Amino acid sequence: EVQLVESGGGLVQAGGSLRLSCAASGFTFDDYAIGWFRQAPGKEREGVSCISRGDASMHYADSVKGRFTISSDNAKNTVYLQMNSLKPEDTAVYYCAADPSGACYLTPWSYDYWGQGTQVTVSS
Repeated sequence: EVQLVESGGGLVQAGGSLRLSCAASGFTFDDYAIGWFRQAPGKEREGVSCISRGDASMHYADSVKGRFTISSDNAKNTVYLQMNSLKPEDTAVYYCAADPSGACYLTPWSYDYWGQGTQVTVSS
C-alpha cells in the first residue's frame, strides 16, 4: 500500500523557518517524482516544489523561489521541504504527492498518490 506521511508543520512567526518531511512507503521511492503542494482556505491547491527522479531536477513556484528548498534522502525514503523567510501568505495545508512517471510537475493532476497534509500557519 502506498503511503505518504507529512510532518513538521506548525505555527511560526513571519520570517521564521520550518522543515516539512514526507515519509514514503509501499512503492519504489527512487522511481517516483515527489511534489509539495499547498492549499489555503477558499483557494485551489497549488504546486510549491517538486523533485524528479533520474536527473533529480527540482522546480519551484515563483512565490517560493529563494526561500524554500526541496531535498531527498533516498536512504530514508523521505523528501524534505525547508521553508525559510516564511510569510503569512504561506499559511496553508501542505501536502506531498507521488508521481510514478518520475517527472517533476507542479500540477496536482500529475500525481497519483497523496498524503493527508500538515498545517502550516505563519503569523504576522
